[in-house]
Amino acid sequence: MADFIKFLGTAGARVVVSKQVRASGGIWISLDGTNLYLDPGPGALVHSLKSRPKLDPATLDAILLSHKHLDHSGDINAMIEAMTEGTFRKKGTVFAPAEALKEKVILEYVRKYPEKIEKIRTGKTYRVKNISFTCPIRHIHHGAETYGFKIKGKRTTISYIADTKFSSGLIKAYKADIIIVNVLRIDPSPLEHLCLEDFIKLVKGIKPKTAIMTHFGMKMIEAKPWEIASRLSKELKIEIIAAGDGMEIKI
Repeated sequence: MADFIKFLGTAGARVVVSKQVRASGGIWISLDGTNLYLDPGPGALVHSLKSRPKLDPATLDAILLSHKHLDHSGDINAMIEAMTEGTFRKKGTVFAPAEALKEKVILEYVRKYPEKIEKIRTGKTYRVKNISFTCPIRHIHHGAETYGFKIKGKRTTISYIADTKFSSGLIKAYKADIIIVNVLRIDPSPLEHLCLEDFIKLVKGIKPKTAIMTHFGMKMIEAKPWEIASRLSKELKIEIIAAGDGMEIKI
């Protein structure tokens, strides 16, 4: 199967998630024969199985959780059971912040089913089948123990910049060929989330081949992010994509 990134949900803010204005299933990445699921929010299992072609969670090699908040973790227990073939096969690894385990976001009884559950931290390289990843910096501006991921394949590096406020350190930390950025808001605000202006700073600083916006709040959706992406692609001369529910991007 060709390498791809599939968005099984692009909802960000709590209203968008709770009303399912957009789906909130998270992101499936298939890279170098390795299947990863990032942030399985509410609906992850249903949208995986409804995908065309279907994405079978039993083929997952790992689940990566950036932080405990419900829009990122709501379906993690269901996806762990599905990854382990209904708990009949001990397989796969779950990577999660210590806080998510301490607060039992991942339920106690589910923890015995994967081959391993590992607490993520900065300064360590994790390996899953044919890829490796790091959590370059801790996102201290989000109100929960939060990390992004820098995923390295044989030829491609993908960075996922999870929820946080902007800092120049993000640019150095997440240098990659492809960046996926949670852009909740159209305008700056006191909330600990990135806005469009922050995204532009990241793109200009990182200079990726492709930059993808996702995890939208209501104002961002109303602003038609696909039109914003088209405009920014021309202005910045970098491929900018606004993710949509069910969108598959070939790597």
